[in-house]
Amino acid sequence: MSSKMEIYNTFGLHATADRYLVINDESQLRQFLSSGQLSQPYLILGGGSNMVFTRHFSGTIIHLENKGIRLLAPKSSAEDCLVEAAAGEVWDDFVHHCIGHGWHGTENLVAIPGTVGAAPVQNLGAYGVEAKDIIHSVRAFEIATGRERIFTNDECQFAYRDSIFKGVLKNQYIIWSVVFRLQREFHPDIQYKALSEALHSAGIESPTPQQLADTITQVRWGKLPRPEEMGSAGSFFKNPVVPAEQYHKLKETYPDIVAYPVSEGYKLAAGWLIEHAGWKGRSLGRCGVYEKQALVLVNRGGCTGQEVLALAEAVTEAVRSQFSVTLQKEAIII
Repeated sequence: MSSKMEIYNTFGLHATADRYLVINDESQLRQFLSSGQLSQPYLILGGGSNMVFTRHFSGTIIHLENKGIRLLAPKSSAEDCLVEAAAGEVWDDFVHHCIGHGWHGTENLVAIPGTVGAAPVQNLGAYGVEAKDIIHSVRAFEIATGRERIFTNDECQFAYRDSIFKGVLKNQYIIWSVVFRLQREFHPDIQYKALSEALHSAGIESPTPQQLADTITQVRWGKLPRPEEMGSAGSFFKNPVVPAEQYHKLKETYPDIVAYPVSEGYKLAAGWLIEHAGWKGRSLGRCGVYEKQALVLVNRGGCTGQEVLALAEAVTEAVRSQFSVTLQKEAIII
């Protein structure tokens, strides 16, 4: 029988599943895993900040709400510290907790919606820092067997907005907690252009951790919609990487194209591509491209997952047609 409960998601889409299971205790999790009662397929839900529900989910949605943040004191040192956070912790709350306790490294990832458990799955990133830079290990349980496993940073196979948990192990493990290696001494990373410009405008040359977090929060919400005010899944598309030869050809035609070099070639700004393909601020049905940041698709009010998908495909086709570049979705389509 279908659950009548709407699944929480920041896009504000109506969603249902055969079964919706909230877990907040490890013993409860172990009991469910050993009971054999979970119907396949599975979907692990954190804050629902990167998911777009386009249909009824025929299976079990597992929503983690476990809490807890602790310093692993015996394994910490004078220079750095290991901090374990439960997967159900709200990511932004965790960042502020670390700042308040003098554990540094999370500051650039402030104000990102979602939970701690989603950080290694998505390898979330912003303003020059990615989760992989600070994740030490991930503690998870295999759904099929209930066996506990610790994944090292290398075993997580992190890549740009990607990990083993989005690939070969997708929905096979429930991430229960994440251990972060953070620094006791603050070394701000302010190389990101928009961030350095904002600090300069504020007259801040050497920001404190709180000043850095506050500045990033101000920059972020200056160009992105707050989930409580307008439904979205944050950055909907990944910034595409193209070979150097293709980039230089694009540069000849579009001298102001936004890109920066990476090991594989050049990473293009997806928002720039979408804007110059004519989609910034436009809508299709009740879903639209955000006026302040073309990388974001938004719910204009009452839109469906199918409308989101239709707009995403239209935007993708426009960019492909004009630039011969294929956008990949960062948002997870269900």
